[in-house]
Amino acid sequence: MENEIFQLQYALDTFYFLICGALVMWMAAGFSMLEAGLVRSKNTTEILTKNVALYSISCIMYMVVGYSIMYGGGDLTFFLDGIVGDGVTGAEEPATYAPSADFFFQVVFVATAMSIVSGAVAERMKLWAFLAFAVVMTGVIYPMEGAWTWGGEAVFGMYTLGDLGFSDFAGSGIVHLAGASAALAGVIMLGARKGKYGPQGQTNAIPGANLPLATLGTFILWMGWFGFNGGSVLATASVESANSVAVVFMNTNAAAAGGLVAALIVARVLFGKADLTMALNGALAGLVAITAEPSTPTALQATLFGAFGGVLVVFSILSLDKLKIDDPVGAISVHGVVGLLGLLLVPITNGENSSFSGQLIGAATIFVWVFGTSLIVWGVIKALVGIRVTEEEEYEGVDLSECGMEAYPEFITSK
Repeated sequence: MENEIFQLQYALDTFYFLICGALVMWMAAGFSMLEAGLVRSKNTTEILTKNVALYSISCIMYMVVGYSIMYGGGDLTFFLDGIVGDGVTGAEEPATYAPSADFFFQVVFVATAMSIVSGAVAERMKLWAFLAFAVVMTGVIYPMEGAWTWGGEAVFGMYTLGDLGFSDFAGSGIVHLAGASAALAGVIMLGARKGKYGPQGQTNAIPGANLPLATLGTFILWMGWFGFNGGSVLATASVESANSVAVVFMNTNAAAAGGLVAALIVARVLFGKADLTMALNGALAGLVAITAEPSTPTALQATLFGAFGGVLVVFSILSLDKLKIDDPVGAISVHGVVGLLGLLLVPITNGENSSFSGQLIGAATIFVWVFGTSLIVWGVIKALVGIRVTEEEEYEGVDLSECGMEAYPEFITSK
């Protein structure tokens, strides 16, 4: 009877893990739609190509080397030894779910981190330069910082972040801050889009082509986030884990709602209008803010945390524009600035497993590693093949120069 109960729990937890992984995979569609809606129509095909390609590259690179670095101590045979099998036979401590399910869940996370980069460098980066960076980011850069955090490895052999009081439940820092750090390095190396900033320092708005698509993308991401945070409970086949999953789902939804409403109100106060793009980024900011610890706050606390993220993201987007850091979709603000906020909120409700100093050390470790290595990789790619399209190609749109086709050809007037 005891063995039958174990088998049932194993099956349920594995199935839950896989379903949550599928939800996170669906976030790739959300990023695609969001970014396609926020860029100009002449750059739509290229941004979609980047998103489907980066997802595929992430899956391959994480399988070949990334998972081994993150969880296998760098042993490149770990993939065959550690993932294939049932996680029970011959194991000293039987797993509660299939190891291959864990790999699938982890690989969609690395793809999410890489998706953050694509929007920030949109409309002026060479497609193949971006894909070359994706190979390094998903194969080495992300897995290394993942090994120091979720993998429990010592940073450069000196200390483990967990021992210092660092905690990140589902990845406000490990996934979102990491992706934003790589994006920031790329944006600095790349420069702003032509016409974004005027000679007197003014910021010129460059509206996206399809706000209905951007809104759809946001709702897809909102839905996928239930798998992102909920799956990080790692189980659901017991009373305790089922209750934890329910709380995580509740708080994830509450934070997104709080973030959207707060951003909408701030935009109304600052601009006199209800800015849809700020509202969408507010929802995403709320989701990022709660991701570091969605299991311990109350629903009200989660709503307030999300609202804090929604307010912060509006001011962050405006501040980056003043610094002439051109991010077409606001990815650096949503995932980076609010990702840091999410880490710093953890000790408020989970002081037993985290400290403010530990969170700051963890955030600094992630940022310095990812930003520094990304800057080097972007620099090497720039020196070898270049990372920016020509001014003429940028004016005509990268759809034609990079992909040879347009997303909306019937709306283009032939010359």
